[in-house]
Amino acid sequence: MKSVVCSEPGSLLVQDVARPVDKPGQVIVKIKRIGICGTDIHAFGGNQPFFQYPRVLGHELSGEIESVGEGVELSPGQDVYIIPYMSCGRCIACIRGKTNCCTDIQVLGVHVDGGMCEYLQVPEQYVISTKGMDLDQLAVVECLAIGAHAVRRAKLTAGSTVLVVGAGPIGMGIMQFAKEAGAKVFVMDMNEERLVFCKEELAADQIIQAGPAAYEQIASLTDGDFIDTVFDATGNPKAMEAGFTLVAHGGSYVLVSVVKADIRFADPEFHKREMTLMGSRNATREDFEHVVSCLENGSVKVSAMITHKGKLLDLPELLPTWCDPQNSVIKAVVEV
Repeated sequence: MKSVVCSEPGSLLVQDVARPVDKPGQVIVKIKRIGICGTDIHAFGGNQPFFQYPRVLGHELSGEIESVGEGVELSPGQDVYIIPYMSCGRCIACIRGKTNCCTDIQVLGVHVDGGMCEYLQVPEQYVISTKGMDLDQLAVVECLAIGAHAVRRAKLTAGSTVLVVGAGPIGMGIMQFAKEAGAKVFVMDMNEERLVFCKEELAADQIIQAGPAAYEQIASLTDGDFIDTVFDATGNPKAMEAGFTLVAHGGSYVLVSVVKADIRFADPEFHKREMTLMGSRNATREDFEHVVSCLENGSVKVSAMITHKGKLLDLPELLPTWCDPQNSVIKAVVEV
């Protein structure tokens, strides 16, 4: 079968590899769609933590069950999405139900080879059959689950204010689930086109151009109270540090981004606010199920976010162009 491997930063290669064979408890999925994520872009650019080369990228995956091993209850022909976080089930996090931060987690496309291939073998518990949704939607469930998990972590209350910093696909997911929770949502980004999209397509309550005037604008919009819960989805250390100044007294700051850098903040400012600082990593099955429910009832939108499509074997040429901000990619999806 064909597979696309990131051999080193900046290099994707098409290769021929052995097709998997059936094993007990395992499912072979014929991959049909692959969402391109910030993780893939950072890995391609050499900026992804927890990463080694060469690696087959791809963890936003949907497809059709090709075959199943002994003991599997799923059936060939079913449309599925894949939960890409393989947890050990034994560590302190797993025992407490936090499989998303397992001490020995194996994420497809990061720690182990992912889904930029024609067929992928996955343990049955990570293959989820869903009826009535198209393959494009299923491929973006994982991306949206990141936002759903971050919002669930934050325990938002109806009527509270939320600021999402970073209007990429993850930020757009956070924004939509925050609105679904009843919050008033502000979105901040440097990209004016993305901000307009968030306002017109995703009903952001306020959009804010990142820059020197943003602090005063947020102060004015909130009567000097600032923001109850700030989410960072920028992947930019300076932006992550600046976000501490935007949190209201008694508020929370949720870091969804992960960067290869140390993050610094002023302890007096942090302390006087009695700020809650938390990380949000990956998602759990509960978050995936919530995403599917919201897609089915229409409270979360994804179709407009998919702006670019291409074929698997064209990825070596396509991915560098999708990484270029001038090409206005929000979410790219690969068809296999």
